[in-house]
Amino acid sequence: MSVLIVGSVALDTVETIKGKREETLGGSATFCSLAASSFTGVRLVGVVGSDFPERHVELYRRYKIDLEGLETAEGRTFRWAGKYADDFSTRETLNTELGVFERFDPKLPPNYRRTPFVLLGNIQPDLQARVLDQIEGKPFVVGDTMNLWIDLFPQKVVDLLPRLDVLTINDEEARQLSGKHNLSQAARWILDHGLGVLVIKRGEHGASAFSKDGRQFHLPAYCVDDVADPTGAGDTFAGALTGYMASRKATDFETFKKALVAGTLWASFLVEGFSTDGLLQLSHEDVLRRLAAFQEHTALPEMRLAMPNDTP
Repeated sequence: MSVLIVGSVALDTVETIKGKREETLGGSATFCSLAASSFTGVRLVGVVGSDFPERHVELYRRYKIDLEGLETAEGRTFRWAGKYADDFSTRETLNTELGVFERFDPKLPPNYRRTPFVLLGNIQPDLQARVLDQIEGKPFVVGDTMNLWIDLFPQKVVDLLPRLDVLTINDEEARQLSGKHNLSQAARWILDHGLGVLVIKRGEHGASAFSKDGRQFHLPAYCVDDVADPTGAGDTFAGALTGYMASRKATDFETFKKALVAGTLWASFLVEGFSTDGLLQLSHEDVLRRLAAFQEHTALPEMRLAMPNDTP
């Protein structure tokens, strides 16, 4: 069971109270793919420039990420630079250089088009729709977006909702998209426009899921002692969530609740290091210990998180 992931691949320069890293591996497709690969096979669709370091390509391969859909175009790879406030409450974008990503036109290899789970990373809604136009069959589709696209293309974001099974956005974006301040009302407005399940990410306060049939599930965050870099936490959350569901070959709400736990835990590991370091240093034992601690302090159902080759 595989997940098709479409998004950006970038070189990030990030400065936080913990230090600064220049031109590290980033982009929505990167974080989503590495997190999802903990559970299932991944097919990545994106674009990089001719300057993209080979070591990053080898990293993808080491995690058995299928790169047939990763295009290399002449030019520079997408670059982003940002600086976080000391308490991580705000982030300032210092520089954005789209490079080859400005001309990104996702094209799915023929063998990608019937992938049963699809994760549309944070890219323009037109590009997300273009991906779905190439899909054959009826996959389970998870989508992400951001305040920029809601501001520039609000109707296109709304038009995409009936084509998604799940949308993951933060609380500010939910209010922006719906025009409702109350999160429950915002969720209902979004669900009424054709979406199956809405996940509202609330940072250190956790995540809330709302389904079109009225069910809700509210999960606290896993609080870590030492945050280094939160870049990509939302993408990691979405990647682990989708990968978990694909590994279980299930899309019911009970499985979805457990997938939220997976997303929450993987995001908590990610923020402890710069770039992808928090995921690359992750072991099965780390997951089991953190899951046990999370279950001990929350009213979570008994569950397991299977890693690759682990019998469910």
